[in-house]
Amino acid sequence: MRISFALRSLAAALCFLLIAAAQQSTSADSHQHDFDFEWGTWNAHLRLLAHRFAGSHDWIDYHGTLVVHKLWNGKANISELEVSNARSRIEGGALHLYDPKTHQWSVTFASSDTGTLGVSNVGRFEGGRGTFYDHELYRGRLILDRWLFSHVTAHAFHFEQAFSRDNGKTWETNLIIDYTR
Repeated sequence: MRISFALRSLAAALCFLLIAAAQQSTSADSHQHDFDFEWGTWNAHLRLLAHRFAGSHDWIDYHGTLVVHKLWNGKANISELEVSNARSRIEGGALHLYDPKTHQWSVTFASSDTGTLGVSNVGRFEGGRGTFYDHELYRGRLILDRWLFSHVTAHAFHFEQAFSRDNGKTWETNLIIDYTR
């Protein structure tokens, strides 16, 4: 009788541990799906600040598309942005990679103009808003770069890039993209 009770108690304890481990595993990997919304084809309205760190309020508008492909069961995606206006064209791509150890994403942009990869912005989504940072050189000076993804729905999302020369005390938004389907 004692052995039977002990075995049932042990079995119950193991069940609780397995359930707790499964819940922890699920929540730990929940950020793996942060960019699932982005898959597919989007219309892009891009606004680029004409002059950075010059007090400019002049914006240059572009229109085009963003196409995003899922990789590795959602642990990565690759995107291609093509926008233009009457004067110029912007072509670029981004690679989004999920790190299961840190539960963060790195987003690395490549420009067809320079043929180079940029510095990866690293972060995650919290409360429906994705925030990603990196430090990089801009015109010979170290700046903080912030990318924000917000207002995410099945049919739209908003992206902003901002630079800070004072390590995040003040920000200048220099790129705004609204995506719609």
